[in-house]
Amino acid sequence: MTVTILIIIVTCLISYKGFKDRSFFEQLKHHPVSEAKNGQWYRMVSSGFLHADWVHLGINMYVLYEFGTLVEMLYLDQFGEVAGRGIYLALYLVMIILADIPSFIKHKNNSYYGAIGASGAVSGILFIFILFLPWAELRLYFAIPIPAIIFGILYLAYSSWASKKAQDNIGHDAHFYGALSGMVLTAILIPRTFSVFIDQFLNGLPF
Repeated sequence: MTVTILIIIVTCLISYKGFKDRSFFEQLKHHPVSEAKNGQWYRMVSSGFLHADWVHLGINMYVLYEFGTLVEMLYLDQFGEVAGRGIYLALYLVMIILADIPSFIKHKNNSYYGAIGASGAVSGILFIFILFLPWAELRLYFAIPIPAIIFGILYLAYSSWASKKAQDNIGHDAHFYGALSGMVLTAILIPRTFSVFIDQFLNGLPF
């Protein structure tokens, strides 16, 4: 079993429990006031395994499956079977935390703010993929062909807009910071990352 599949299974089980048990949901969501005042730092990880509904869960897990499988293979190829899996799993968990830090700083005195979702880590996975294959053809709504790098830009633009409108407990801000953390961490772990991106990007330009 791949680490990506394991993450998907655990996320689905925890999210399903959260759908059915509101108390469980409230105990695990990202809540900056509880983290800052009560030391409940586990929320910065556990919130990444909760989702608002089946649609939110389905979209995140679909994107994770599609791109996480390939990114995991990249890490296994780079670091070996055992170390690669461990580093990939650690990367995923760290991206959840890093994606939550800006909202923690912004809302640590706002008891009404809470957020959930794997969006930060999933965005990180997506943008790691884009670093290595920026012109790979994706299928928007399963039909419309679109280069990965264009999809990524549109994805972040939507997240920026949604974060300003959001009243849905979904951590839209985490999309941007998760994407950024994924790219930076991968560049640190695999120093050739940006040279590969530049080569791939320039070779894919139509002129």
